[in-house]
Amino acid sequence: MIEIAVNGLTKEFEVGKKILDGLTFQVDTGERIGLLGPNGAGKTTVLKILTGQLSPDEGEVVIAPDRRMGLISQIPVYPAGTTVEDVLDAAFAPLKAMEEEMAALERRMGAGEDDPALLRRYDKLSAAFQSGGGYDRETNKNKVCAGLSVPAAMRAQPFDSLSGGEKTRVNLARLILEDTDILLLDEPTNHLDLHATEWLEGYLEKFRGTVLTVSHDRYFLDQVVDRIVEIVDGRAELYQGNYSFYAVEKERRYQEKLRQYEKEQAKIQQLEKAAAQLRVWAYSGNDKTFKRAQSMEKRIEKMRVTDRPRKARKLDVRFGEREFRGDEVFTAKGLAKSFGGRTLFSGVDLEVRGGERIALIGDNGTGKTTLLRILLGEEQPDAGKIRFGPTVKVGYLPQLVRFEHPERSLVDTLIWELDCTPQAARDRLAAFHFRGEDVFKPVSALSGGEQSRLRLCILMASRINLLILDEPTNHLDLDSREWIESAVEEYEGDLLFVSHDRYFIDRFAQRVWTLEGGAVRDFRGTFQEYLAARDRAKAAPAPAKAAPPEPKKEKPRRPGGTKELEKQVKAAEREVARAEERMFELTEQMKEYETDYLKLQELYEQKDALETEIYKLYAQWERLEAELEEARGEG
Repeated sequence: MIEIAVNGLTKEFEVGKKILDGLTFQVDTGERIGLLGPNGAGKTTVLKILTGQLSPDEGEVVIAPDRRMGLISQIPVYPAGTTVEDVLDAAFAPLKAMEEEMAALERRMGAGEDDPALLRRYDKLSAAFQSGGGYDRETNKNKVCAGLSVPAAMRAQPFDSLSGGEKTRVNLARLILEDTDILLLDEPTNHLDLHATEWLEGYLEKFRGTVLTVSHDRYFLDQVVDRIVEIVDGRAELYQGNYSFYAVEKERRYQEKLRQYEKEQAKIQQLEKAAAQLRVWAYSGNDKTFKRAQSMEKRIEKMRVTDRPRKARKLDVRFGEREFRGDEVFTAKGLAKSFGGRTLFSGVDLEVRGGERIALIGDNGTGKTTLLRILLGEEQPDAGKIRFGPTVKVGYLPQLVRFEHPERSLVDTLIWELDCTPQAARDRLAAFHFRGEDVFKPVSALSGGEQSRLRLCILMASRINLLILDEPTNHLDLDSREWIESAVEEYEGDLLFVSHDRYFIDRFAQRVWTLEGGAVRDFRGTFQEYLAARDRAKAAPAPAKAAPPEPKKEKPRRPGGTKELEKQVKAAEREVARAEERMFELTEQMKEYETDYLKLQELYEQKDALETEIYKLYAQWERLEAELEEARGEG
């Protein structure tokens, strides 16, 4: 059954510039559709037309009758004093009305009215109330709030006091609780952390209705959608698969069109050359060849049917890098930070060496950005200290980009920031897709994604060897995300980044720091290895309660003095080195067998066992080292 039919939609906000130009597609019952396109392509406009907030200039939208539709892109305005709990309860308005009518009928029947119509109405309401989840409202509300990180303290707050991201989460919770037939989601993961995004994916997997989502989260699209509708030049291009299928198929279609165009152009050039020769002969007095030349030129014009396929241009610049000397990038000891009596983290010890790429992940509000600000010197810790290597030069792209003088034009901003000529500024802006009259716009006129791109344009001119990124892909469309990723791919210095974009994390993280429970857990491995370890830890049985420690016994004195200890320390060092070599070999094997699930699982098990062995060897080595130092001190 067709749930949504979009036929020939046309919409323009500026005369002569059609944002939609004959858009046509349909959505069947139960489908999960991803609506893609660059920023400004008209995706949100389509959602607003579907819900009646906008009217198309031409074309029509047909929604299947009796289908309830919910949109998450707009946050409703609520009366002053409305709490988050009130907003959530608004989802149950139909159930509340049923409940009140049932109570009124109960009072009438209790007062002695015995009209059979009352009982029939009550039975009908009771069945609808139960099937609609009326008796499970609080349970469902608590589940959804837990999944989307809407804690009890937030539920008691006035809705107006929340941040934009918090309002989005609450509005998404309300929409889910309404149990609509068609969910329209506009960038639903933008303000969600990993935990909440994974919960939403699980919910949508079980959701029985239809989903149409605008998203630039490639992992989310892979998990949720089964068909892609891409808006290109105001029209729809359709792909029967998830994002990964779309990416491969889009490239295949591009190459096919390019081959067709080149073949056509080669034939046209051949005919043009022949037509030119015929005209030369015609000018020599041969009238018949003139007519043949005209006929051939008409044929050439009919052959010009394929436009050259276009492809988004990649960023053609890279980070200016500063040579790094030494092993130590930075060391943090005993870092602690609290706000308003709430401890974000304490006792944080971290060490970063040259050439590492680290993802800092954790739920919203755990203090990830605060930790970055402490590392950058923009915030002071309550305790602890940080030491940077002497040749470290830091570059930072914040989550919320701000410019000191937003009234300046883009070109003036670059001239001021980079101390360069106007032509050099325009050349650099062009490399970041700011061209023509756009370079004379004030910075304040740019979108959030465009401001991030401008800050990146300035940052990449600096010579750095430690790059710190805070949610670098937030609010960026797919092309812009790929531009940033290509720049980061070529960057060879150290990288530390906060992100909820699992595609970005998976591509770059070689080490994962998880900030939770006031501590940073350090995992040395890729994001996929981290997820596998996390899932194994969840599946593992709870550890048995530790036995009380035995009374400490006096250590027996070792025969042979320090010489014997030195031998044992060196032997322990050799054991550790051998184990590390085996770990390296295992890691290389895992790369080799990354498509062989059974072999990879076997290697993971070997790696787990080896990690345990290495941990024991390091403990033994450290114990022997401590005993050797103690023995030398006594000597």
